[in-house]
Amino acid sequence: MEVIVQPTPAEAARIAAMLIARAIERKPALVLGLATGGTPLHLYDELVRMHREEGLDLSRVRTFNLDEYLGLPPDHPASYRRFMKEHFFDRTNIDPRRTFVPDGLTQDIPRHCREYEELIESVGGIDIQILGIGSDGHIGFNEPTSSLASRTRDKMLTAQTRRDNARFFASPDDVPNSCLTMGIGTILDSRQCLLLAFGSHKADAVAAAVEGPVTSMIPASALQFHADAKVLVDEPAATKLKLRAYYDYAYRHSPVLQ
Repeated sequence: MEVIVQPTPAEAARIAAMLIARAIERKPALVLGLATGGTPLHLYDELVRMHREEGLDLSRVRTFNLDEYLGLPPDHPASYRRFMKEHFFDRTNIDPRRTFVPDGLTQDIPRHCREYEELIESVGGIDIQILGIGSDGHIGFNEPTSSLASRTRDKMLTAQTRRDNARFFASPDDVPNSCLTMGIGTILDSRQCLLLAFGSHKADAVAAAVEGPVTSMIPASALQFHADAKVLVDEPAATKLKLRAYYDYAYRHSPVLQ
């Protein structure tokens, strides 16, 4: 696991965008796993800028979103399909037919989840998976105690996650109780993971995921098993890291990132 600390979220997101852009240049039909919420917005803004100002071509990229709320139609203001359209898809030349988000209105959850996994496999798997981290250490909507081998499935949300996400809804009572989410095993199958975390309220979760034991109580700690996981954080999110000096030294001497 490689930890990259930057002064601001925008600077950390710029590095993540650079890594993604380089990967697209090498493989125009890149398969990109996407996250939602406030954390990846800087990243999407930078990819949009690179598309508009530097000619980054996303027309052949395929995308798979991590999760979606159960019960929300795709045009609901808080749905993740709507989020991606507003913040990324409609601002670039991504082909909408190559973008996939779990269906929150599916009438057959097990079948839909199985087909989502099969669709990812049919395109060769996810090349780069973008991740955020919850204040309780969850990734996707894999809440604490999720199996580290889990696959795409429905999941009941914790009260903490519903509180954290209430800002996206008209009322806290409107936040759905359950969702569809890629599993931790699904995430670990990706060739590279880029986890972004910003703000002091993420510091404990970041430290536990990076430097703590691997445990289902901190689902993001499973990334310690991943062969190519990069954690990009701002200064406030890095305050609980014990090996901060080492991470900074490794970043300064990285031939790939410098």
